[in-house]
Amino acid sequence: MRHSLSDYLKKMQERDADQPEFHQAVAEVLDSLWPFLEETPQYFENGIIDRLIEPERTVIFRVPWVDDDGEVRVNRGYRVQMNSAIGPYKGGLRFHPSVDLGVLKFLAFEQVFKNALTTLPLGGAKGGADFDPKGRSDGEVMRFCQAFMTELTRHIGEDLDVPAGDIGVGPREIGYLYGQYRRMTNGNTSALTGKGQSYGGSLLRTEATGYGVVYFTREMLNTRGAGIEGQRVAVSGSGNVAQHAVCKLLQLGAIVVSMSDSNGTLHCPQGLSSDQWQAVVDLKKGSRGSLEELGHIEGAEFLPGCSPWQLECDIAMPCATQNELDEDDARGLLDNGCQCVVEGANMPSSNGAISLFREARILFGPGKAANAGGVAVSGLEMSQNAMHLRWNEKEIDDRLQDIMQCIHQACVQSGKQDEDYIDYVKGANLAGFTKVAQAMLAQGVI
Repeated sequence: MRHSLSDYLKKMQERDADQPEFHQAVAEVLDSLWPFLEETPQYFENGIIDRLIEPERTVIFRVPWVDDDGEVRVNRGYRVQMNSAIGPYKGGLRFHPSVDLGVLKFLAFEQVFKNALTTLPLGGAKGGADFDPKGRSDGEVMRFCQAFMTELTRHIGEDLDVPAGDIGVGPREIGYLYGQYRRMTNGNTSALTGKGQSYGGSLLRTEATGYGVVYFTREMLNTRGAGIEGQRVAVSGSGNVAQHAVCKLLQLGAIVVSMSDSNGTLHCPQGLSSDQWQAVVDLKKGSRGSLEELGHIEGAEFLPGCSPWQLECDIAMPCATQNELDEDDARGLLDNGCQCVVEGANMPSSNGAISLFREARILFGPGKAANAGGVAVSGLEMSQNAMHLRWNEKEIDDRLQDIMQCIHQACVQSGKQDEDYIDYVKGANLAGFTKVAQAMLAQGVI
């Protein structure tokens, strides 16, 4: 049955009233797709949109574990298996107090389109728990991961669902999760990616998302005859994605003017040096302290409680978390001459901010396209595991660059408006949707 876009979104919001992040993600996609959908009735007639926004399966389970004081704790675990039309479910696990069903449904929905854009045969999923590993001992994290995986093992597998890491799930957590999966299944498979290199992991998996964001940015700039060298780039975040995006930017000659964390922004007006970048990496991997501790470094200042979006820059890269860049931030960036915004995080820009960027006709790379490098190399890790091979760093980096170029080409093909403007939001959504929708049509109503 057909509806107007506003009626359709209203119906969805009434059904899942407590899931604002999911509503936002669906609205962003459907807003750009709706004119195409109205011209192509087969998608409505076959219920493709209704089936796309409803997970194929949602698993919610308790995770009981024992802390170092001997106290029994209980957290809530999730796995949202959104769509498997083009391949096994693929998507990360997030351990963070903010995790709930709405957040994971938004992430899984975005993952479906992102994975389709990579050209790899991967469906979309997301999972995690409302557990916070920060401040927990290795023993506590191990016991939690073992309890979590004891249940999750029932629902994943190399041809069914292949989780990876995300916020709060790094090398330590992946190791404990995979160890328990091996214990439960009595085998070594590619049912988990992001593994350590000593037990089946891929080179460049840690760096892949950040590197991929920069490679996608390079492709976008090329459409306007520009390059990365000499560009002033404001980066938010200081976690894995931000760290490796900054690393690649510095290698390519960019001037990185900021990184940030929950306490504020480290501002380097003349550009972050390699030594300063290393200091950030050491701080976050060691004590996981605040960037405020680095505010005394020559050439840097710490701006407490501030985001990077009021700084002068040519390129903005939000790499922290969802909804970190709102309409006021977008106006600040545009007023300061920013000509390119590329999302390293998942849905870091509000829909209002995205509308302003599109109206201004600047280069805007949505996360589902720009930050797909991580899942792309996860797919390459699965391939290496299946073939019992190990590719070297250059082979993987070459494949990563090829994949990001293919994603960019797909966005251009579906989003080119005229000789001067490419709507990457429309391009990414349309390219990802048509691939998944055609597979769903071919397989019938399931």
